Amino acid sequence: MDQIQRLIPLEAVETEITVVNSRFIVSLAPVNSVEDARDFIFEIKKRYPDASHHVPAFVIGHGKSIIAHCSDDGEPSGTAGRPALAVLQGSGLGNVVVVVTRYFGGTKLGTGGLVKAYGDAVREVLKQVKFATLLPTTTLVLVTPYRLYDQVVRLMESHDAVVLETEFLEDVIVTLRLKDEEVQAFTNMLGNLSSGQVEPIVVDQNPESVFPLD
Repeated sequence: MDQIQRLIPLEAVETEITVVNSRFIVSLAPVNSVEDARDFIFEIKKRYPDASHHVPAFVIGHGKSIIAHCSDDGEPSGTAGRPALAVLQGSGLGNVVVVVTRYFGGTKLGTGGLVKAYGDAVREVLKQVKFATLLPTTTLVLVTPYRLYDQVVRLMESHDAVVLETEFLEDVIVTLRLKDEEVQAFTNMLGNLSSGQVEPIVVDQNPESVFPLD
């Protein structure tokens, strides 16, 4: 089992705050690479072309294997990108990009005000995030006689299997995905249940499957 819990956002979210008449729109999304992050930043700039600033920050990877980046995008040095990135990194998320889009409201916020505003903007969007985790998984195919099918379903449920496809033919053919940590126990119990008649076949292994967190 992985020692690092690799948290990611489940889906894209957006919110906004107002600070002394300046409008801060915060857009956050899951990404798998630096290229994905840059594409998202470009999309946000196109969505709000008349904004004063688009301050990006992203973290790709987890633990010691991360790529982190931020930019002040014309704001005074160190007042925008760094506080945004610091809050993002403090969340524990990886594979995530955020863009804080500012519409200047006519009143300068000063260095401290900008640092607080950009940090608060990212904190606000993080409140909206649904968390997921990346886990290694194995996809299996098994063929079970109808008389065992209900028991197999209960066994899959007890091991948090994700059923990808079920075909009701002469026998029932089930394609399912399991967390790697569940595979051995599931296989052993399936063998006991079916007296060795049902043997799952490994058809795929994925080191980074997305599992929502409750």
